[in-house]
Amino acid sequence: MKRIFDTLFSRENMLALLLCLILVALTIFTADTSPTWIYQGF
Repeated sequence: MKRIFDTLFSRENMLALLLCLILVALTIFTADTSPTWIYQGF
């Protein structure tokens, strides 16, 4: 059981999970702002 726990919560998996959570948070917090660069040509 400890071996499975150590494999699931290894340092690489924790860093990957942290990176994924940061990307999700950035997507959520920046989704409400309209992208002004799309409308610059009009």
